[in-house]
Amino acid sequence: MPPATPATPPPDAALDRAVDLHDQAMACWQAQRLDEAGALAAQALAALDAAAVADAADAAAILHNLAQIHEARAEYAQAEGLGRRAFDLLAGTGVDAGVDAGGGGGDEDLRRLRVRVLTLLGWLCRCHGTYAESETLLRQALDLAKKIDEDETATVLNALAVLYKHTGRFGAARRLYLRALRIMERAGGAGSPDVAAVYHNLGGLEHARGRHARGEPYARRAVALREAAVGPDHPDVAADKANLAALLDGQGKFDEAEALYHEALAVFERVYGPDHYEIAVNCNNLAAIHDARGRPDEAERLYRRALAIKERLLGPDHRDVAVTLNNLGVLLARRQRIADAELLLARAVAIFERALGPDHPDTEAVRANFEDLRAAGEVGGTG
Repeated sequence: MPPATPATPPPDAALDRAVDLHDQAMACWQAQRLDEAGALAAQALAALDAAAVADAADAAAILHNLAQIHEARAEYAQAEGLGRRAFDLLAGTGVDAGVDAGGGGGDEDLRRLRVRVLTLLGWLCRCHGTYAESETLLRQALDLAKKIDEDETATVLNALAVLYKHTGRFGAARRLYLRALRIMERAGGAGSPDVAAVYHNLGGLEHARGRHARGEPYARRAVALREAAVGPDHPDVAADKANLAALLDGQGKFDEAEALYHEALAVFERVYGPDHYEIAVNCNNLAAIHDARGRPDEAERLYRRALAIKERLLGPDHRDVAVTLNNLGVLLARRQRIADAELLLARAVAIFERALGPDHPDTEAVRANFEDLRAAGEVGGTG
């Protein structure tokens, strides 16, 4: 006799299960148990899809939070899909009418959720390299956040500044970071994790500008603040240490930089597993130190690991993929593997030209490497 087919739970029961699984997933995410969080998020989504949810805002809130878990796991496509579903649900709530009227109509919680969904989507578009859409979404979020409160505004300012750093608008990025920093220091105090995040980003901005010594104090401040707030074994602290290491590396302070990279990598692998984006960035930067210290075999191994992770997460034509293509190409050129190096550098140039345009500093640096290789000259790497 075949087993009985289970009865479909009533809609309210399905929604209750979705909410319960969502809460468990968020708790695991906060505790940095990301594999458990991912599994619970998938179950929560299935339960939500089975539920007859009357309130679009409730569903959108769950979708947004599940998207954050996927983003933390570097599962960017899944995160974006959930974020766009949340965005579409909110579009039918009439929240924009309240905003257009100056915030007098419409529900503030709904508008706050819309800001967060827009910000998340803008962040994910930047991760994917679709910079124009990212800016459109983040500017919409900023316009709306200004009508809610300074906390929401500061979060969007920080996200928009990160985009500007990636697109070479360094002066604009710095101004936005400093605006966000002033707001966050007023709201949470000078020692809050949010303040640490902005100091981290200010250090990263100086790294992008090649001003490593100027960025070092920001990065050290970020490590100290965040370690005091969340402890030494948190992945955000590991990211701060990797950021500091990149600035030290740029000054030739290899001993401290290498030690920090290894500390960060151990935390990332423990929390994220072997294939997270943070691990790819860390491997790329650690490879540069091995290269500088005369360990080309180890450098090549780490560059290839970084490249494989980036291509798997971001696709073959992403700007971050081009960074590692360039660095691996530079290494192979010095090892006299000219044909392989030329293919990698040509690919990197094409990616940067499509993503950033021919006049961006990164494009010009990689093109110079390619042209130097073809002239049998000396080439150099990028971080």
